[in-house]
Amino acid sequence: MAEPYSFGWFDRFCLWYPPGWLILFNRHWQHYHPDTPGWNWLEYLLFLVPGGFYLALLLRWLRSLGRSPQAAPESFHPDYQRAFREEILGPIVTRYFRAELHHCDRLPPDQPLIITMNHAGMCFPWDFLCLAYLLGHERGWTIQPLAGVSLFEHPWVVWWLPPGWSQALGGVRAEADAFEAAVAHNAVLLYAPEGLRGPRKGWSRRYQIQTFHPSFMTLSDRYHIPILPVVCLGNEFLHPWAEHQAWLAKPFAMPFLPLSPGMIFFLLFPSLGVWALRSRLRYYVQPLYTPQLQAQEGNGRSRPYDAAQALRDTLQRELHSLRKSPKTASAAQSTPAAEPHSKS
Repeated sequence: MAEPYSFGWFDRFCLWYPPGWLILFNRHWQHYHPDTPGWNWLEYLLFLVPGGFYLALLLRWLRSLGRSPQAAPESFHPDYQRAFREEILGPIVTRYFRAELHHCDRLPPDQPLIITMNHAGMCFPWDFLCLAYLLGHERGWTIQPLAGVSLFEHPWVVWWLPPGWSQALGGVRAEADAFEAAVAHNAVLLYAPEGLRGPRKGWSRRYQIQTFHPSFMTLSDRYHIPILPVVCLGNEFLHPWAEHQAWLAKPFAMPFLPLSPGMIFFLLFPSLGVWALRSRLRYYVQPLYTPQLQAQEGNGRSRPYDAAQALRDTLQRELHSLRKSPKTASAAQSTPAAEPHSKS
């Protein structure tokens, strides 16, 4: 690994100015990896002005002789994940999203684990990244999130972010074989059992946890790996008033495409694709859960599904309870913390 990334005045500006977050991600990558075909200084400056991203895209496309960036077969780089977590995620998680981890006494000391969480926001998966940061800071765990295939290879993503970026940070493709391989190798996996139904549910159903996919129950039972459920509050405000438009998403091959009043800013500044509105993200660790599918009654094929929905119902009740709790409501109005912290 190279020397630690050093924040200069331009990096601090990018952290403060929302269209600059994409610049920060790419500059950090370029510090640790050779990336000649990537974005250059002139193009970075164009990111910062309304409509400038489109000109920057044209310039980079011409530099590349009309070729799109090619998805690189990167592998997981734990050292780079730690560098990105401490040097880039740290300030964003603690000062912008003001993330909090509650009930840390419920965190098990041992690995591996399948960590499940209700997923929302209809934007870049900041609820996932913030939880991964907090758990890594609290326990020193190296966490690999299960991510939709579009985050690895969608044409828009490979222009935004360096090819191989998601894999190098530990992302596991949300495909059955990749999921099982990661579980079999004793990874600490962060998984959204709602799948794309979570972010797609939109603002009108923001507090309704969607149907869980049963695959994580099957793998947990097969490899004897416990499940650590986590309930998140605040991720619904990452992109408020947004509703998924399937008819619009399909022509662009997008997993979801939200429409909201804020989308006008995205059209002016496409680099906002990795940004989200400021929210206080609060994570509540639930008791460790170990499925025992063989001991359950009913048809063998339905047991994982039934167990997954039973856990979903439990987390739904907990989510409603946390929303109504006066203590939780007061926490949402408290002064944001400036440094990493956790609560038990």
